[in-house]
Amino acid sequence: MSAEDLENYETDMELALYREYRDVVGLFAYVVETERRFYLANNVDLQVRSAGGEVFFELTLSDAWVWDVYRSARFVKQVRVVTFKDVNVEELSKADLQVP
Repeated sequence: MSAEDLENYETDMELALYREYRDVVGLFAYVVETERRFYLANNVDLQVRSAGGEVFFELTLSDAWVWDVYRSARFVKQVRVVTFKDVNVEELSKADLQVP
């Protein structure tokens, strides 16, 4: 497999993932971004925790979809994320669901 073949394969995978996102975004109420992943979810619980003087975030999502080109099953029942980095949670309005 040449470098060009690999690049074309990755481009096709990203396009397929975007199309899947476009098809499923209307099923979810929230968009969640962490430093490692992008999620769509219907239930989000974000807790700020501290231990040993450090602050971290514990995020629990249920009924979720994960933006990850390398996952074969992107729909997940529950996700738990623990991170020291920023977490962004946005509630989708119906107007936000108009994807071009």
